[in-house]
Formats: sequence, C-alpha cells, structure tokens
Amino acid sequence: MLKKIRQSTYSALFTAVFSAFSLLLTLYSPAQAQTDNSKTSSWPNKAIRMVIGFAAGGPTDMVSRVIAQKLSEHLGQQVFIDNKPGAGGSIAAEIVARAPADGYTLFYNTSAVVIAPALYTKVNFDPLKDFEPVLLTASVPLVFVVNPVLPALTVAQFIALAKSRPDQLNYSSSGSGTITHLVPTMFLKQSNLQAQHVPYKGSAPGLLDVAAGQTQFMIDTINTVLPYVKDGKIRALAVTSAKRTSVLPDTPTLAELGFPGFEASAWQGIMAPAGTSPAIVAKLNEVTNRVLRDPEVIKTLAAQGAETLGGSAEDYAAYLRTEIPRWAQAVKDSGAKEN
Repeated sequence: MLKKIRQSTYSALFTAVFSAFSLLLTLYSPAQAQTDNSKTSSWPNKAIRMVIGFAAGGPTDMVSRVIAQKLSEHLGQQVFIDNKPGAGGSIAAEIVARAPADGYTLFYNTSAVVIAPALYTKVNFDPLKDFEPVLLTASVPLVFVVNPVLPALTVAQFIALAKSRPDQLNYSSSGSGTITHLVPTMFLKQSNLQAQHVPYKGSAPGLLDVAAGQTQFMIDTINTVLPYVKDGKIRALAVTSAKRTSVLPDTPTLAELGFPGFEASAWQGIMAPAGTSPAIVAKLNEVTNRVLRDPEVIKTLAAQGAETLGGSAEDYAAYLRTEIPRWAQAVKDSGAKEN
C-alpha cells in the first residue's frame, strides 16, 4: 500500500512540475518571439558597414558605392563602404564571416568568393556555410583587348597569329588566380593556344604594358579598359558577356565568334553573416531590388558597362552552387595556386 501511495505521489508531483514547465514555455516563447521581432522590425537603427575586398577606386568599388549611396537613402541609415583589400578578397570575406549576424556588417562580394577556396591552400571561410546570400547586384563584362600595333583586328586573326607564334605572345592579368587570369586561360584552352601569363599587382599596370607593347593582350573588366579603348591605346576585339554591351556596341561577344556558350563576367552581390535573421535578409533584398530598378542607378552603372541584376536570395544561393565547381575547374586548368 505504501508503495502505491509513493508512486501516486511521485506521479502527481511529476505531472505538476511538467504542467508548470509547459506553462512557462508558453509564456516565454511569445515574449521571446516578440523581442526578436522587435529587433528585426527596428532594423536598421544605426549605420551599416559594407565590407569590400578590393581597393578604393577599382571597378568593384565604383559599383558598390553607387548602390550603397542609394541604400542609405532607402534605409534611412548610412551604408558605408569599408575597403579591406588583399588575398583576392579573402580578407574581407573572413571579416564578415566572423562578424555578428545582426545585419550591420555586410559583404559586398564578387566572384572571388567562389574562386578563393580553389585557389588558396588555407581559406578561413566557406562561401555557402558562412554567409546568407542576399542577392546578385550587378554583372560587369570582360573585354578581350590587344596592343593596337598587333596585326590582329579580329579574334580570328588573333587566333591565327597566336598559332603561328606558339608561346611567344604574353598576356597581362591583375594577379595569379584572379578572374583576369582565369578567363584568358579558358579562352586559350578552347582555342588550343599557348601564351605566357604575366601577372601584375592590379589591372592598371597590366593594361599600361598592353598599351606599351610589353604584353600583347589582356581580358579585363569593361569599366577598367574603357578609357584605354576610347583613347585608342588598346584595341577591343570581343566581350565575354552573353550579349553585347551598350558602351561598346560594335564589339562582338565571343559566343558570336565561334565560342558557343562562352560567358564570363565579374559578377557582384551582397551577403550577410550566416545566422542573420531571415526577416532582415528579406528586407535588405527587397530594398536593394528597388535600388537596382532605379533609373538613375541603371543609367550610372550602364555608363560604366555594368548591368544591374537583382532577384531573390534563393536565386543567388542557387547561382553560387553552380559557380563554385565552374571556377574550381578554371583554377585547376590555369595551374594557379596561392599559399
């Protein structure tokens, strides 16, 4: 009898404790949710830092500042660019990956974020796991340019010339493993050509040497090469985008010239640290899409040769998953490897 009384008492006590605990959870959860929602709904209430992995005045920096200025107007808080160049954009990526996931530190990234894991032996971030994709912002076509004295007015003539001089032509890049190195590698492989790679510390010195004839060709972003093309210092043979660009309307795409499906551009996007509230990501996505539809933004970026993009966060995540293996293969083919 005593055993039954004890069992009954323990059962009643357990039921009472469980009921009390359940009640506390019920009372706590809405309050916690309300607090979290309050934090999200008040975002942003202070300045937002947008970290970029390249120096001020470069092609990515120029595009990011146009977008940041308009975001500041729409969000009612300053969105400022914080340039953290180095290691092909990896320094900036690591800073954002370690930042609080509160929506106040963002990553204005480029295709470098998917190139770095294949290029560097040690990378302290994962492009898929350590970030919340927000959206693709812009795409900047690359342009195949040559020294104007080179006896090649077309891509076909260039290929014939290169085949007649195997390994005698040199090409500039802004550094080993950069997109300006990998895209020429893709072109050379598809053309069955050999040429010598000459890496520089940035696009500017590489383009100067193309103009001077120290190197014979380069494939670089359109907003970088455009002044040289307009001044006649270098000659544009083709663009690498899927369609022609309005700033060089007479320059054909490589796809038009017998390279079907050849498409490469210096795309850009916005990411937040992993764990950032979905509501903040959604709000930032919605506001940035509005910015990218702004006629003034479209016009300003188009003058640089950049095409505004936009879309959903899911679209950007899917795009990243397709780009990672593509550029990993390009790095492998190029033989580039940084420590």
